[in-house]
Amino acid sequence: MEENKEILQNAVPEAEDVAPVSGANNNFNDNLHGENLTERAKVLSPGMTVLKRFFRSKLSVIGLVALIALFAFSFLGPVFSKWSGNGGSVKDYEHINLIGTYIPITYVGEDGTVYEAYDVTLDGNLLPYNSLGGITADHWMGTDYDGNDVFTRLMYGGRVSLTIGFVVVLLETLLGVLLGGLAGYFGKWVDQLIMRIVDILSCIPSLPIMLILGAVFDSLGIVTISKLYYMMLVLTLLGWTGVAKLVRGQILSLREQEFMLAAKCSGLSTGKKIFKHLLPNVIPQLIVFMTLGLGSVILMEATLGYLGIGAPIGTATWGNMIQLASQSRYRNYYPNLWLGAGICITLAILAFNFVGDGLRDAFDPKMKR
Repeated sequence: MEENKEILQNAVPEAEDVAPVSGANNNFNDNLHGENLTERAKVLSPGMTVLKRFFRSKLSVIGLVALIALFAFSFLGPVFSKWSGNGGSVKDYEHINLIGTYIPITYVGEDGTVYEAYDVTLDGNLLPYNSLGGITADHWMGTDYDGNDVFTRLMYGGRVSLTIGFVVVLLETLLGVLLGGLAGYFGKWVDQLIMRIVDILSCIPSLPIMLILGAVFDSLGIVTISKLYYMMLVLTLLGWTGVAKLVRGQILSLREQEFMLAAKCSGLSTGKKIFKHLLPNVIPQLIVFMTLGLGSVILMEATLGYLGIGAPIGTATWGNMIQLASQSRYRNYYPNLWLGAGICITLAILAFNFVGDGLRDAFDPKMKR
């Protein structure tokens, strides 16, 4: 009798992924150790299990909330800013103070036309408007040396940095899934060819290549925002190798499983076997890889902006804004010009890493927390 009680006690669901459900038709009334069990355990679906594990982690929830706040700040914030008009300009023209000497001059052109102009000599100690008390109720973070509202500029900078991060990671994933899937499924010479390309690209350092490309684009006269897009495209062509290795390894393991043998016997085409049976089993790992990779791309854009080889000067990006920290005058006396961008970059990277770690643990069936 004691042995039967012990067996029944061990049969009671104690797993972390079950939820108790009670109902009027519940007739399960076994008495174990004097306790009347009237609830039946219902196993959660795989998707609900992943969500439950993810939201159980406090760091994952904090990261998700931070990401939502950053995206709302960057994409919805400018809608409510009074300085986001004038065709995208964020300047407060009433507070652009230029200190200097203005000497009117008159000269005659080659066609005999008389022109009037001003010979402007700016003060060598010219300081940005912030030195005149730019942090006000209208300008929460002051204005920069061009009269731009720093707070609104920070919002627009987030649009560029976050969008570039998502586009680069998405393109890297698509390219890596395609080539990695072909290498893992077909093997033989296809695998050898793709893996040798991966080995070659993995040996190329990204940052020195970006430095060289920045100089090349400047020499070619490419000084618009397209310069940054071209550099991110090159970064995509260098960054898909990690995804390809991950997908190839997973497919090499999965293609020998029983469900793939059944798919082969059923006469499914190669495309259906890859995209219907193999790739869905790799999606959890891809989601984690993409989440963690977003922080790296944003950090690369910030590094390029800090070095002055990313987006052209004047373009609102977080990397361009922290470039001012390289000058001792702004670094020591005007932290409001660059500190906000540094905080946003740090929060974005930490948030993506927290969410990526949470997804990794949530998709791991062996993880018990």
